[in-house]
Amino acid sequence: MIDFDNWSCPVPLRDTPQVVMGHGGGGAMSGELVEHLFLPAYGSAVSLADSAVVPLLGGRIALSTDSYVVKPMFFPGGSIGDLAVNGTINDLAMSGASPLYLSIAFILQEGTPLATVGKIAAAVGAAASAAGVQVVTGDTKVVDNGSGDGVFLNTAGVGVVDAGVTIGPTLAAPGDVVIISGDIGVHGVAVMSVRSGLEFETTVSSDTAPLHGLVAAMLATGADVHVLRDPTRGGVSASLNEIARSAKVGVALDETSLPIPASVADACSLLGLDPLQVANEGKLLAFVPAASSEMVLEAMRAHPYGAGARVIGRCVEEHPGMVVARTALGGTRVVTMPIGEQLPRIC
Repeated sequence: MIDFDNWSCPVPLRDTPQVVMGHGGGGAMSGELVEHLFLPAYGSAVSLADSAVVPLLGGRIALSTDSYVVKPMFFPGGSIGDLAVNGTINDLAMSGASPLYLSIAFILQEGTPLATVGKIAAAVGAAASAAGVQVVTGDTKVVDNGSGDGVFLNTAGVGVVDAGVTIGPTLAAPGDVVIISGDIGVHGVAVMSVRSGLEFETTVSSDTAPLHGLVAAMLATGADVHVLRDPTRGGVSASLNEIARSAKVGVALDETSLPIPASVADACSLLGLDPLQVANEGKLLAFVPAASSEMVLEAMRAHPYGAGARVIGRCVEEHPGMVVARTALGGTRVVTMPIGEQLPRIC
């Protein structure tokens, strides 16, 4: 690991402590950036050439791509670096895939401190290593000062799906129970807690985490898991509405069963936000047949990232394409699809 507290840019990086346009020009400075900053940070990288040759695997291949434009880049519980790795892994895991390889591209604004870039690269490497995946290729581009905002990341991920595993939003069926793996809205509030001018009484840490191990534990039960979704942008509300519309079924939630921490509820009340529309980065929603739900819940609760798993609702034939919640007072309300983003630049 590089000691970034006492780190200074080595001579091969031309003694500049900040990103300059030459770092994105494809010449010697670009090569030096890769050799002296990215490769040591990633550790397991092969060469970070423009493409990577990896072993051909049996089964079906899952492919995902995503971009990350988080502001601020560092927040309680994580950074844009580990968020990019975990988010890409989770997109693969939601199709039942075991993630294997990642590519990552850095879009850097001219003038960004190289020490900041180094810390983000180190977070990428640490998260990939912890999740057991390899960063095998990447890219770097530099934009003029004022044309970006520090560091943006673009990723792609490859995984393999075992035979017999078929998971998708159209497979939700009446009689399925809806399970969530833990507390709702934590990531969005964590990022907002360090935005300019906002202060909350308690520190909320992001829930960013790789969920492929949790998914593997769920599938190992032999249960027929119909749908998996990580409720990131748009939160639980957007994910459930998308599933309901895709499968042409209704979803009925029990509002009293929703695991919303007091810190999240208080912050959302202060900001006028709906916790169900706030992003999560280390939680998943699952639709499974009722007969298998206890078996799946037991497996989830035995895993560190599923310890708070609980049933929050059911899939029903009524009101197809709609999500409704039964309130504590015995009434019902429609849980709508968010029109836009409540919290911009959180993932």
